[in-house]
Amino acid sequence: MTKLYEKQSFKAPAAGFTFESFDLPSTNQRILGPPHPPDTVSPLALRPSTGIETDITLDDVVETVNSLQAQNGTLTAALARHGTLLFRGLPIHNATDFSRFAHAFGYRPHEIIGIVVDRPVLAPNVAPASEAPKDVLIYNHNESPQVPHAPEYIFFYGHRVPARGGESPISSSLELFHRAQLEIPELIQQLADKGILSRVVYKKEPAYVGGSSLRQAFGKEVQEGDDEATQRRKMEAQIARYGRGKFTTWEWTEDGLVVTHRLPAIRTQPRTNLPSLFTGLAAYYKNMTVNNHGGRRNLTQQLYGDGTPIPEEHLAQLVQITDDIRVLHKWEQGDILVFDNVIAQHGREPWEGDQKDRVVMASLWDGESVPGAYGYGEWAQVVQALDPVESSV
Repeated sequence: MTKLYEKQSFKAPAAGFTFESFDLPSTNQRILGPPHPPDTVSPLALRPSTGIETDITLDDVVETVNSLQAQNGTLTAALARHGTLLFRGLPIHNATDFSRFAHAFGYRPHEIIGIVVDRPVLAPNVAPASEAPKDVLIYNHNESPQVPHAPEYIFFYGHRVPARGGESPISSSLELFHRAQLEIPELIQQLADKGILSRVVYKKEPAYVGGSSLRQAFGKEVQEGDDEATQRRKMEAQIARYGRGKFTTWEWTEDGLVVTHRLPAIRTQPRTNLPSLFTGLAAYYKNMTVNNHGGRRNLTQQLYGDGTPIPEEHLAQLVQITDDIRVLHKWEQGDILVFDNVIAQHGREPWEGDQKDRVVMASLWDGESVPGAYGYGEWAQVVQALDPVESSV
């Protein structure tokens, strides 16, 4: 079991039941290192109080979450400290139940512009977490680090879980920055000064199983019968909604589109202003060295902001640090993981058995603002996507 820490409980002030924390195996839960406060555990595992005498309903759960969030955002504050919350033992059995639970937190649904994976809608603001084949490793990363408009909160629901493998890695972006600053200071200095140049290739047809097409990424306004010039104009209007001027550019190719963003890789946690390594660099390196098949290579290119390459030995060191600070969440059916995407990273391990043995759903949400940039350079300012009406005037 994990090192002892102070147990927590969350009692809804008006009605409902109490969420109580409980221990997980040490492979699944750990005490976070600096700069987190002492004895901060992640994930913080919560379940209904064992003192409940009657079965709780989904209405009870929604009412309790609503009440806790109305009390100065109790669960949001817990996320800001622990990075990840696990909810277990709730009466959630399908995408619709999961949607109701996620909506109860009171966040705004996140609109993805430039989607790179296939996410068909299963329920309001619910989609598959990933349709990638079961043997593909998805290494630790923050959600959507390669685009300017990233969600602040991510919910995952384990609808069907495999007997072996398929864990979801959990790690702290704050701890990753702290360790990297000590162990790879030159990388951190370069990222702080230059940021990241992210080039993403979008092809007319998905380049790999579970990937998105160009039309899925930017074609939400495209209609059947639109000629090529009209399609391009509508897709370019979607890209323009990022609102970043010269720091987001694009180029049409014979089989699709290449979009280039200059972005901060270091962002700050709201309220604490602690620096977070908000990135997919370790996953990018793993994708080059492990997932060397299926059309995944060369679809995303990550460089320093001035266009110079990031040394592979620095990327490999990021992987070593991440391996050291992460845990692997072993799913139980019905589990829900909630991530504060500013300060926590997630991923997906391969699994044995059939593809259909693991069904995990995702729901992405915006908080008060897009995860903010570290530093004060004009290029570093990460902005909300513009309203479609605003972008057309």
